[in-house]
Parts: sequence; C-alpha cells; structure tokens
Amino acid sequence: MKFLWDSALGLLVVTGGLLGLTLPFGKLATAAGVPAMVWAFVISLGAGGVLLCALLLRGQRVRLTAHKLRYFFVTAAVSYAVPNLLMFSAIPHLGAGYTGIMFTLSPVITLVFSILLRVRRPNMLGIVGIAVGFVGAVMVAVTRGEAGQPADLFWVVMGLLIPVSLAAGNIYRTADWPQGTGPIELAVGSHLASAAILLVGILALFGVKAFAPLSGVPMVVVAQAASASAMFAFFFRLQAVGGPVYLSQIGYVAAAVGLFAGTIFLGEQYQLLTWAGAVIITAGVFITTSAQNQISTKAQSQPA
Repeated sequence: MKFLWDSALGLLVVTGGLLGLTLPFGKLATAAGVPAMVWAFVISLGAGGVLLCALLLRGQRVRLTAHKLRYFFVTAAVSYAVPNLLMFSAIPHLGAGYTGIMFTLSPVITLVFSILLRVRRPNMLGIVGIAVGFVGAVMVAVTRGEAGQPADLFWVVMGLLIPVSLAAGNIYRTADWPQGTGPIELAVGSHLASAAILLVGILALFGVKAFAPLSGVPMVVVAQAASASAMFAFFFRLQAVGGPVYLSQIGYVAAAVGLFAGTIFLGEQYQLLTWAGAVIITAGVFITTSAQNQISTKAQSQPA
C-alpha cells in the first residue's frame, strides 16, 4: 500500500478506474428516476461520510480555519457539485459514453490554465503525452453515439462545461492547498461541503420527495458510495504527488474504463476504432508518466 501511496502511476490508474465506474453507476441511477442533483449528493455524502469515519478511527479530526473553510467550499463547488450535476444531468441526453468523453478534455484545459497561471508546467514529453491521449479521446468520441440520436446543442454545451469546471478545480486545489493539511482531511471537508451545498439545492428545488427513487437502487447507492470514498482518498494524494496537469490524466483512464464497464455490465457495443482509441489513451498516460518521472528525478538531483 505504501508503494501505491507514493506512486504517481499507481495512484493515477486506481483513481481513474474508480472515476470510470461513476458513469455506469450514474446511468443506472438516472435510469431508475434518481434526479441528477440527488445522485451528486449521494457521491459527496458517501465519500465525505466514509472518509470522516476513517479519519476519526485513526484518532485524527478536521481542524477548521478560515483558509480551510474557503478551500472546502470553493473546491466543493468547482470540483464536485458543479461537474457532477452537469454530468448526471447530461447522461440521459448525451449518453453515458459521450458524457464520459468530456472527462478526457480536462488535461488539455488544465494544461492551458496551468500555463496561463504559471502553476506547474509539464515538460515537452509531458505535453506530447497529453496530445497523444487527446488524439485517442477524439478517436473514441467520433465513433460513439450512446444517445442514439443527434444531441441537442444545449446539452453538448453543458457537457463541455464539465472539463472546464474540472480543470479550474485542478488548478485551484494546488494553488490554494492549506499547508500542513493531509489529503484525507481535505477530501472529507470538501465533500461534506459539497453535500451541504447540494442538499440545500435539492430541498429548495424538489423537496424531500426527491430522495424517494434511491430506494429502488440500494445496491448501486452502496457501490457508488464505497467507490467514491476510495477514489477521493487517492485523488487528493495524487494531487500532491503529481500536480494538477498529471492529475487531470484520470479523465483518460476513466474514459477507457468506461468502455470496458459499458461493454461488460451495460451491454454497450463499440467499434474497433473506439478500442484503438482506448489503447492510444493508455499510451498517452504512460508517456506523461515518463515525463513526470523525469521532472521528479531532475528535482531530486538539484542541490538544495
């Protein structure tokens, strides 16, 4: 476990894989009539609650400061509440697969934001890896049509806002990371803040009755809460180890995992070009990993 906790590649694969499971779980939930905002709430409350219990069992607690509260609520809105709400709202209109492709745009947008804001810029090999992964994502995108009909322009725009929000969150979490605060504590605070924001929205817009459809998919709720809590524990650690641009590669991994999950569990069919794109996405991740290792080696070799 210690090796995984310190490995950027291992963290990337695990985090991206767990993120990829969110798409089929979300498709099953929305098909059962669960509102998008309620399912986003399930993810945040499940992840925040489970991780809080783990934190308390280890004898630790969340120490609140003005800086942390700001971090929790900004991260909650930009990284979790907004993109999850957009994602689960778009899935019924665009399809789970097409919506999942939006995650693969996050590395490119994160790179642009990172360069503009001078946060952490990858080397040339890292840029090549991102470009290769993006080519694979485009190949997958042009061969998939899970919605079964031409998507409405409004929902396409809503889908495109998902990677923009994710990229903004990637940069913010690195730039404003509270010193001396561990990844589990940040995950707990951010997700409970997201759950609070979403709960207010649910009660204001729909009322308590919006939670009723959850009774029809109890096992999906449990599976989603478990995978989300595990994912975000690794997510914040990956943020610390790899930085915002490397972190954004989880979108590529999630897209590839989504293809396998859709085929095996949801009976979806994909063209050969789609699978070729998934292979290219994997190649892009490994190229970027090599670039990350070069940066780490160079930093360690420089005199203090």
